[in-house]
Amino acid sequence: MYLHTCSRGTDHALPMLECMSLQHALLGVLEARPMNGYELTRFFEAAPRWVWSAPQSQIYPTLRQMEQAGLIEGQKEIRGTRLSRTVYSITERGLAELRAWLGTSHTPPPARDAFFLQALFFDMIEPDRAAPVLKAFIAEQEQLAAEWRAHREALLAKDTPLLKERLKNRPAAEHDRIAALKAHVFSGQIAVAEARAAWARESLRLLEEPAP
Repeated sequence: MYLHTCSRGTDHALPMLECMSLQHALLGVLEARPMNGYELTRFFEAAPRWVWSAPQSQIYPTLRQMEQAGLIEGQKEIRGTRLSRTVYSITERGLAELRAWLGTSHTPPPARDAFFLQALFFDMIEPDRAAPVLKAFIAEQEQLAAEWRAHREALLAKDTPLLKERLKNRPAAEHDRIAALKAHVFSGQIAVAEARAAWARESLRLLEEPAP
């Protein structure tokens, strides 16, 4: 494994699991096509409904460390007469690291779910105060499921920008399988959102039960 500890600025280290996940997310995106830091930032900031998101404050330091580790390579491109930007591409070393990570089981992070922590103590407030919180949660999960369904359908149609780029480098005979595998990830996300919404509806029912 070639990955280094990520840092936020110069004083604050990112947790190792978060650091490694971001680095592998960046490697996975760059495997499709080279991108500059701005494009990567736009991709991850626009992907809160994707499987991983990250702010600019994490992406640029991580890119620099990945370049130092030889996982990616940066090439300066001149824009106009004075401006330049660095376009990053994955290296053979980075591709080997990504494939090694993909084929390794990983211990899940400790459970931290702010909403379920909140729900754990709903018995301490009146039902009419807890009910709106649950209803908002249900609406959020239903919205997530709808967005993921739309994204899943776009993947199955091979009609997302990143997938189009990725398929350019893969044999045509593999395109349907690649699209189906990626779409299936979002089938899992949909199932989770639907299960969470169903759980919240049952919680509402329990709240409305009269006290004995």
